[in-house]
Amino acid sequence: MKQLALVTTSAFVMALAACSGPDSEPPAEEAGTETAQTGETESADVDGAETPAETADPVDEASSDSVDSLQLIKLDCGEIYVSDLGIFSTNGDYDGQTDTFANTCWLVRHPEGDMLWDLGLPGVLTSEGEQTQGPFTVSLEQTIGEQLEDMDLGLSDIEYLAISHSHFDHTGQVDQIDRTGTTWLVNETEYEHMFPASTEGDAESSGEAANDFTGFDLLEHEIILDNHDVFGDGSVVIFMTPGHTPGHSSLLVNLPETGPVLLTGDLWHMEESRENERVPAFNTSEEATRQSMQEFEDRAGTLGARVIIQHEPADTEDLPDVMR
Repeated sequence: MKQLALVTTSAFVMALAACSGPDSEPPAEEAGTETAQTGETESADVDGAETPAETADPVDEASSDSVDSLQLIKLDCGEIYVSDLGIFSTNGDYDGQTDTFANTCWLVRHPEGDMLWDLGLPGVLTSEGEQTQGPFTVSLEQTIGEQLEDMDLGLSDIEYLAISHSHFDHTGQVDQIDRTGTTWLVNETEYEHMFPASTEGDAESSGEAANDFTGFDLLEHEIILDNHDVFGDGSVVIFMTPGHTPGHSSLLVNLPETGPVLLTGDLWHMEESRENERVPAFNTSEEATRQSMQEFEDRAGTLGARVIIQHEPADTEDLPDVMR
C-alpha cells in the first residue's frame, strides 16, 4: 500500500515561517527536564460504563473554576481545505475531488479536573493567515488559549492533555501547554512512534525524531494502557484505534444528559469515508485501521453512542456551546 509521510508540527511551522518571514514564531522557551510517570490504574468494562446516577444541576456557563457535572465543549482549531482528496482513499475513488475539513479540539470538563483532547493547527496561523503546504491549505482564527480565556479559563487550569495522534493538525499548539501543571496522557505505542528509542549507532536519528515533536518532549507525561479511565468513574475513556498511526486513539465521553459521545480522532475524516469504509493511503496500516473501524462501530452500537467525526462539518457544526 502506498504511504504518504505527513509533516510533523515543527516541520509544518518551519514551512510556514519560510513562507512568511523570520518573525512568524516567538523564540522557543528554554528546555527543561521532566519526569515521566507510568499509569497503572485502568478501567474495567468501560463499554458498559454507566453515567453516575446522581448528578448536580447543570451549570449555566462553562466559565467557573470547576463544574458540578461532566461537560464537553468543542474548540475551533482551524480549517483545512484539501485540493485533492486522492490520498484519503486507497481505492482511488477520491482522486481529483476537493473538500474543506473542520479541525476541532475538545475541552472535557469534569468535577475532578479538565482535559484537552487534541491541539489543532499551529497558533502562528492566527497572525500569518492562510497558508498552503502540499494539498493542504490551512487557517486558524483563534488559539486554544484565546478560546479558554473567553470562558474565563486559562491553560494553567488544564490538568490533562491527550491527543488522538501525532499528525500536525492535532498537535499544533503544544507550545501553549502549561509544562508544570498539565500531564500528557499517551499510550506507549504512540509515544514510541513519536520518540523512537535510541539504538546503538542510531542516536542521531533518534534525536532528530524527538526534535520533530519539540514541546511534547518537555511535558510531564503518563504512559497509559488501552481503555484508560481518566477520572476513574467510567465517564471519560481513552481507547486505542490504531492504524491511522500506530497508537491512534479515540475518546468516549459519557455525558449525563446527552448520553455517550464518541470522538473519532482521524479514524475517519468524512462521513462518506465511514459509510464506504475508506482508508487513507498515508495510514500506517490499512489492516489495523479496518479492524479499528469495526471495533469502534461495535462499541458505538453497544453504547448507542453519538459519533462525532472530528473533521466532518456536518458532525461538528451547530453543536450546543456546552454539551452536557
